[in-house]
Parts: sequence; C-alpha cells; structure tokens
Amino acid sequence: MKHADLIRQLTLEEKCGLLSGRDVWTTRPVPRLEVPSAFLSDGPTGLRKQMGEGDHLGLNASEPATCWPTAAAVANSWDPALGEAVGAALGEEALAQKVNMVLGPGLNIKRSPLCGRNFEYFSEDPYLAGKMAAGYIRGIQSKGVSACPKHFAANSQELRRMANDSVVDERTLREIYLTNFEIAVREGRPGAIMSSYNQINEVYTNEDPHLLRDILRDEWGFDGVVVTDWGGSNDHVEGVRAGSTLEMPGTAGDSDRQLAAAVRAGVIDEALVDERVDEILEFALRTDAARKAAGEVKLDVEAHHALSGKAAEQSAVLLKNDGNLLPLAAGARVAVIGDFADTPRYQGAGSSNVNPTKLESARQVLNQFPLEVVGYAAGFERADKPNEELLRAAVELAKKADVVLLYLGLPEISESEGVDRTHMRIPANQVRVLEEVAAVNPRVAVLLAGGSAVEAPWLIHCQALLYGGLGGQAGASALLRIVTGQAEPSGRLSETWPLALEDNPSAAYWPSPCRTSEYREGLYVGYRYYETVEKPVRFVFGYGLSYTEFAYSDLKVSAGAVTFTLTNTGKRRGAEVAQLYVGLPGSQAGRPVRELKGFAKVWLEPGESKTVTIPLDDKAFRYFDTTAGGWRVESGEYRLEIGANCHDIRLAGTLAVEGSGTPAIPPEPYRTGRVAQVSDADFTALLGRELPPARWDESAPLQMNDAIGQMYYAKSALARFAWRVLTKKKQKSEESGVPDLNIQFIYNMPFRGIGKMMNGMVTMEMAEGILVMVNGHFCKGVGQVWRGWRNAAKAAKAEKKAAQG
Repeated sequence: MKHADLIRQLTLEEKCGLLSGRDVWTTRPVPRLEVPSAFLSDGPTGLRKQMGEGDHLGLNASEPATCWPTAAAVANSWDPALGEAVGAALGEEALAQKVNMVLGPGLNIKRSPLCGRNFEYFSEDPYLAGKMAAGYIRGIQSKGVSACPKHFAANSQELRRMANDSVVDERTLREIYLTNFEIAVREGRPGAIMSSYNQINEVYTNEDPHLLRDILRDEWGFDGVVVTDWGGSNDHVEGVRAGSTLEMPGTAGDSDRQLAAAVRAGVIDEALVDERVDEILEFALRTDAARKAAGEVKLDVEAHHALSGKAAEQSAVLLKNDGNLLPLAAGARVAVIGDFADTPRYQGAGSSNVNPTKLESARQVLNQFPLEVVGYAAGFERADKPNEELLRAAVELAKKADVVLLYLGLPEISESEGVDRTHMRIPANQVRVLEEVAAVNPRVAVLLAGGSAVEAPWLIHCQALLYGGLGGQAGASALLRIVTGQAEPSGRLSETWPLALEDNPSAAYWPSPCRTSEYREGLYVGYRYYETVEKPVRFVFGYGLSYTEFAYSDLKVSAGAVTFTLTNTGKRRGAEVAQLYVGLPGSQAGRPVRELKGFAKVWLEPGESKTVTIPLDDKAFRYFDTTAGGWRVESGEYRLEIGANCHDIRLAGTLAVEGSGTPAIPPEPYRTGRVAQVSDADFTALLGRELPPARWDESAPLQMNDAIGQMYYAKSALARFAWRVLTKKKQKSEESGVPDLNIQFIYNMPFRGIGKMMNGMVTMEMAEGILVMVNGHFCKGVGQVWRGWRNAAKAAKAEKKAAQG
C-alpha cells in the first residue's frame, strides 16, 4: 500500500467515512491528518460543476464551461489524438474549477440505436470506442486531474437501469462489452472507473468480484478508484469486499456505520477496507497536489471554443452529395429553413448537460460566410405538431433560392439520460417540410442534428446530407465551413444506420421491460451482424464521403502489421480513414465475417501518397475461450482487409496464424450470425446455465431492488395511487417534448435508491420501512421509519460528541 503510515493513524470510523461521499459531489476530508476533500464533476461533454445544491440530474445551474461535441460525434472523427486534445482542454477547465475527477468519458457499446444515452457513447465497436476513450483519458489526466471512464459494464438501456440484469454469455461480455474498457484502462491508465447501475448475470456490477477484482485489477492492472454510479450502490459492504472504492453520493454516515459494524462483526476483513482506503487517499492527495501546483488557472475561453469547433468540423459526416451539390460556390443564394438553424440541438439531456461559455446558431453565424441568404423560415414546430403556416412560408422561401439549407434533427425528448427512444424516426412534420420544399426546389442540403442513427427513407428528397451529430457550442460554424468548402468533410460513421429498426439484431430483445435484458444476439452487434448475414443497411459502419477521392495499393502483410499506400487522386486536400478488418473463414469458434482491428486517419494533399502502417496488436486474432477461461488464438488462414468502410474493402491479404487448442463449437445461430430470433435452448446452451426468470412475480411483495415504477401491483392502494400520479406526470413530460429528468429518474429508481440518493435524509432502515408500507403494512412501516429516523439521529449525536471529545 502507498499510504500505510497514514492508514495506521485513521480510526475505523474515519476509514469507513472515506469510502462514502460527504455529499452529492465531494469526498470526505480528514482535517487532522491533512487529507483533503476531492470534488467529482460530470464531464463527458464538458464540465457540469453545479452551483448551489447538487442533484446529479442537471436540475440546478452549473458553472459555464465549454460544451464539446458529444462522444458520439467525436467518435466519427476516428481520431484519438483529437480526443486527447479535447480531453486536455477538459482537464484544464477542471483545474480552473477546482475539480479533482471528471466523470467521463462514456464508452458503453451501442447495442441498440434506441438507447437514450447513446449520444454519450462512442461506438457500436469496442476497438474504436476503447481507442477514442484512451485518448480522452490521456488528455484529461495530462493536467493532473483524474478521468473516470464509465459505465462499467454492459450498460445498454436506460429503462430500469438501476435494477436491470444484463444476461450475457462470458465470451460476448469479454469480446464486446469489456474489450472497450480493457483498451481504455491499459492504454489510458485512468485514475478511476465508474461501475454501472445494472446487474450482470444476477450480480450488481459494483459488487461483482469477477468484474472488479479478477478482470479489472488482476488482469488489466488497474490500481485506481472504483466509483459507484450515483445511487448505484446496492450493498456497500459487498461493494467494498468486491473491490469498489467510493460510494456516491454520500448517505450522511448511514453507509459508514453499516461498514464499520460489518468489520466489527467479522463480516468483512479490515484489511480489505484498508486496500480501498489506500486507493481513495492516493486519488485525493495526488489530484489535490496537482491542483495546488497549477495555482489559479486562467482559461482562454475563445481558444477552447475554437477547439470545440475544430472537433465538430472533423467529426461531421457527409452521407450524401449527389451531383456534388456541396461545397457551395461563393455567392450562392440560399434559403435557410428549419427550427434547428435558430435553436440548435448541440448536446443531450441529463447529467452531461453543460452550461456553455457561448453558443452559436446557424442564423447568428451565417453572415461570416460567402453566401447570399435570401431568408429564414422555421418550417416546423419542435414538438412534431402540424403547422401549415410555417410550412407554407418555408415552401415559398425555397422557391427564391438556388439551394436550400434545411436544418433537421431529433428533438430533445429523443435523447436523454433516463429515457430510451421508442423508434428511430425523425418527427413527421420535419419530413413533410423536406418533401414539400424539395417539390419546389430539389437542390436541398439537409444538415442533420442528433446523437444516434435514424431511419432515413426521406433521403430520396434531398440532394445532400451532412450529419453533424450533437456538435457542441461551436457546431454551427463548423458545419458551414464544410458547406462552403472552407473545410473538408473527414468524419466516418462510428455506428451503422440500419434501414429500419426491426433490422437491428437486438430488436426482438431490446429494451427489456422486465427484470432481465437478454443479450441473445451474442457477438453480432452492429456491423458484425449486418456484414455476416449480408443484410442491407442505409449507411454502413465507417462510411463517409469526401470532397476528394482516394486510391489504395501495395498491400503488404506481416505477422506484426499491414502496410499499404494511400493516394489522394482528387483535386482537394482531404482525409481518409483507412480501416483494418480481420476475419477467419470457416472458424470453428464462430466469428463475425470481419471485425475492426485497427485504423488510421490520413490527411493528404492532391496527388500526394503516403505509406500507411497499421499494427496487428494482441487483439487482432484472439477470441475468449469460455472452456479454458481465457484468451486463445484459433489456428487458420486469416483474411486481413483494408477498407474505406466495413463494406467497401479495397485491399485484402491472408496470414497463416498458429493458434492453441481446439475451440468449442457454439450453437448454430452463433456460427452463422442468424441471431434475430434465437431460441431459449440455443441461448441457454450459449450461456451454459439456465435462464433466470425474465419477469418479476406480481403476486409477491415488492423488494428493495424493484423499481418504483412497479408500484402498479403494490398491495397498498395509496402506493398504486402514487404510481398513477407519477405515470401521468411522466407521460405529460414525454408528450411535451421536454423530458422531466426528475420524474424519469424516480420512476426507474429501485426502492433502495430512496436510502442511497437523499444524502442521508432517509436511511436504508427508513427506506425499508417505506417499502413495508408499499406492501400493505402501513402501521408497521411507519413504525420502522420512525425507528430508523431515531436510530440515525442517535448515531449522529454520538458521532458529533465523539468528534468534539
């Protein structure tokens, strides 16, 4: 241990106190030993350091900070160095705001395009997600601040996220849902990692020794702080035993007392507590020293705004450009249509919500570009309500222009923490505006905002489509630089856009409204599925157009790398993202036809050629052998492909690889990839155990880990009435188009959250009493709540007296 001398001077109560927060955002100090308090702040898209009382949901205002493009956008840059630059700026702002830990980046795998939090995550592919996350982490920590990648792991839906059980086989878990974190941990060396709300195979991630100890610490070498997601602690004692360091938010001593009592009763060894204390001391002391050494940090707000714009520019993806409509010539007469041009969608909602230092809209910055703007029309209402007057004005304006710049996108309610999407469509009133405008002026360029894939049957009505994602505070001018040719489109999609929702391999299983979420599609997530079964999609993984063209040649394959020549054969400077895919035809282990194993973003002048080398690392050929319980390599003649995307393969070679052992043969769907409808028998065989019950027993009393939204079958009539009121409020907020995060959080929160999220106002004993009332025993429950309050008050009084004496 690094701080053994200091730990010997701590009382048991002080040790336990260090492993639970002081309040919503800070850790506990020990003033007599000069142990400082540390401040943790949301930060995937920019710092959200709240002013006044903290709440974690973004309900109270936060200090101004740069709002960067979301992770979903920056991943489209395929540029870890860009992520590192953003991370460094984020770390600098953390120092300026006296923040010790940035809670991000988010790198969960996009199992379904409907996850409401996909805008915070990088990709459907673990290799790309891991590489981008490692870049962010290195940047943040270059300033002495700790990064905290999240949410570890298999966190794929917002519905019932605090109580959902991800039922997933070990191979899929290791290859798809943990490889991203493995790369982030090994290459980024984060000082912290955040455990997720959900269970994995009936064990909460925060108290899973296989996840937190065997894999994270022993195999990957992680030696930092494991932080719970806010309210994600189920059993604090079991969390500490498994390897979880810090429970957040604080519970005003309730959890500390439980842990100290467990140590005294011999339930948990004090040596395990000391290990966790050593981790929190190292974090607090190291980051506090860095903060003091930095002194008062004076930020260059304009430089950070410019970097945010650069990130947005290099992350935008040109998806269609018929007739080379873009870039527009100087002096082009344009009609600007769409509410998003005036009120931009530049970030998602929830705990990542940032109060930007400044914010651009297209209407504000258009005068900086060489275009003749003939006018602006809103065209539609954001809440998907028909408005004939707005539509007619847009159509009339379109007739006056050479080109229409039509700003469309997903509304705020579509993408928010705590809420999953129910479909992949953009609002119908926006589509109608596109159709009507295109009927009078076919030269339409759509500039699309949104943090995830959408269905796009309307693509036939526009000549160009530029996808900006959620581009942060400087995204408006970034897109216009591409539109006018001042910048080159260099983004490539980090996720597949299917033709329709039902084409997604998880569509039949996601989101699970029940207690379990079954990952029946196995390894076949995103492009791994579409490419293997040859299913057409709207836009493939890795796709994106340029204003120039590229040629690939001279492939050379060796045991350690692939090398080839890339040439810009066009007339403009541009960047190509060359992608390395590996596959093993005839694999006995069962593999997707190709998997991303490397990439390089290369900028080239017209006519310029460069030799590109992409290493073959330790992940190039491996698979996880569940029989052996470890990573193996299957012998065979591997196909190595270099492509402009996962479908457009430009060069291919082979490499004979000598492996070890004979793989176990998986059930038939997992050999062919035909996983859209997997039987119970095949999934059970893949899991190697019986399936857990998918639904809760509505005849049984509600439990502490059942969600408040399940009170529709509570024994108490009062609880059922409360559920109806809560449900109506939830539906009303969804219909309004603006998510009520407080209502959404409460609805999906388990009863234990009452004792974990109220900063000590309600102890776990009191929360258990509330549940007794919900289950129909009102008087008994009231008595337990009273006893819990009295016990907490007595304990607090005794602690205060001890501290004074």
